[in-house]
Amino acid sequence: MAAGAAVLLLFVGVVLLFGRERGPDAWLAGREQRIDLVARMQLGLASASEAEKSAVLAITDRESQVFADQARASTADVERERGELAGLLDHGGTQHEKELLAQFSQHFGEFQQIDDELLDLAVRNSNLKAYALTYGAASDALDETSAALSRLVGANADSKDAKQVMSLAFGAEIAALRIQTLLPPHIAEASDARMDELEARINREDDLVRSDLQGLGALSNLQGDADLALAQSRYGRFREIQKQILALSRENTNVRSLSISLNQKRRVMLVCHDLLSSLQEAIRKEPIPGVRFGGWFQ
Repeated sequence: MAAGAAVLLLFVGVVLLFGRERGPDAWLAGREQRIDLVARMQLGLASASEAEKSAVLAITDRESQVFADQARASTADVERERGELAGLLDHGGTQHEKELLAQFSQHFGEFQQIDDELLDLAVRNSNLKAYALTYGAASDALDETSAALSRLVGANADSKDAKQVMSLAFGAEIAALRIQTLLPPHIAEASDARMDELEARINREDDLVRSDLQGLGALSNLQGDADLALAQSRYGRFREIQKQILALSRENTNVRSLSISLNQKRRVMLVCHDLLSSLQEAIRKEPIPGVRFGGWFQ
C-alpha cells in the first residue's frame, strides 16, 4: 500500500509538472497574441491621434464633436487592450516586458489626461466663432456705419459746417476701421499680455469714434439727422458684437488646443509609440521553450 501510494503521488506530481509546462506551439501562439495586441495598441494610438487632429482642425462644432468622439473611442480601445496585455504578461511575460508595459501605462495615463483637455477645447471653437463674427456681423455693422457717414458728408457738402462734418465723419470712420484691423490679431494671439495691449489700442480708437459721433451730434444742422442716427445705431451694434468677439477670443480654445496638440500631445505620443515598439521587439525576441537555438534547447 505504501508503495502504491508513492507511485500515485509520483504520477500526480508528473501530471502537475507537465500540465504547467507549455509546449513550443502554445508558447508561439501566446507570443503572437501579445505581439498582435501591441500592434493593435499602436494602431489605436495612431487612429486616436489622427481623429484628435481632425477635431482640432475642423471648422464646425458638429465636425469637431464627431472627430472628438472617434478619438475617445480609439483611446478607450487602447486602454482595453492594455489591460488585456497586462493580464497575458502576468502569466507569461518577462520582467523586462512587464517593466516596459508599466512605463507605457504611466505615459498613456498622461496621454489620456492631455487628450481630455485638448478635445474639450477643440469642440468649443471659440476662435473660429470670433472670426465668423469679425468678418460677418461686425463687418456688416461697420459697412452700414461707413455708408451712413458718407451720405452725411455728401448731404452737407455745401453747408457752413461742411469741413467740420467731413473731419468728424471721416475721423470716426477711420478709427472704426482701425478697430476692425485689430480684431483678427487679437483672435490669433496666444498671449494674454499681448491681448491686453491690443484691447488698449481698441479702446483708444473706440473713444475717438464715439467722440467724433458726439461731435457730429452737437452740430445744430445735424439735429435729428437720419443718417447720423443710423451711423450711431450701427456703430453701437458693432460695439456689442465686438464685445462678443473679444470674449470668444479670450477663451482661445482653437489656439490652445492646437498648441497642446503640437507640443505636449506630440511629445507623449512619441514616447508611447517608442515604448510599444520596444515592448513588441522584446516579445519577438523572447525564447521559446523546446525550440533549438545553436544546438541547445531552451
